[in-house]
Amino acid sequence: MEDELPGGYWDEAGNLHRPFELSPLTGHDEELLAGADGATLVSTVLSRCVRRLGALSPVSAEVAADLLTADRLYLLLRLRQATFGSAVNASLICPWPECGQRISLTFSVDDVPVVRSAAPAATYTITPSDPAIGEAEFRLPTGRDQEALTDIDRNEARALTELLTRCLLRLGTVRSPTSEQIAALPSATRAELEQGMYEVAPRVEQTIETTCPECHRVLIAPFDIHRFLFGDLRTDAQLLYQEVHYLAFNYHWSERDILNMPRDHRRTYIAAIAETIGAMHDGT
Repeated sequence: MEDELPGGYWDEAGNLHRPFELSPLTGHDEELLAGADGATLVSTVLSRCVRRLGALSPVSAEVAADLLTADRLYLLLRLRQATFGSAVNASLICPWPECGQRISLTFSVDDVPVVRSAAPAATYTITPSDPAIGEAEFRLPTGRDQEALTDIDRNEARALTELLTRCLLRLGTVRSPTSEQIAALPSATRAELEQGMYEVAPRVEQTIETTCPECHRVLIAPFDIHRFLFGDLRTDAQLLYQEVHYLAFNYHWSERDILNMPRDHRRTYIAAIAETIGAMHDGT
């Protein structure tokens, strides 16, 4: 799969890398992802599946960690598509009080709205309305920031302060402002900084606008990319080992060789075995 990141990766020389080549998850990747979740694990898997990023090949886990959060989500979205196909099946309760029915929805990965950066930059500047603040310079959040905030992400206020501390490079004449200085900012100034980051950042929207099949009202359905990808893999974890057993039993291949295959290759061979067995039974 070839595509382009909605944001892009800036290397140390100031070069922007956006085009990428992505390979499907292998059995080894599925096994790894089925057992855990987290920003560090995402970096590891992306480094294994992203074959090329601009002029960079291979893509290290360090580079994967430094990708923008939206770019990492986009790559996970495409990995989900390459591994499970474009169709996504979801079940939810209609939020309209007059309805409240459990409904099933099917949509395509291609329907997920993606906002691409119109003018990508390594850093951006904004001038808050408070003249005492002056100009602020910032970068956009990355996977490395997600890794650093893993232990405090349940405390939303503290996590947001720490994220601004990591991403704000300059606040007026102050270089690398501390979390105490960020926390002391007026709420209006913080809101302006957050809005400024939002406006220039690429985004992968994790909601889908659809229509309830019961009451026919428009609703916004959540689509958590992490949950869908990791949830599908956990659901299929036992099936993965059954496929390994089936292929090893019939072809006498090693577990390592089978786990090196992408899912569609494994299932092509399984279908061939089933067809052969079916033909033998029909012949008798």
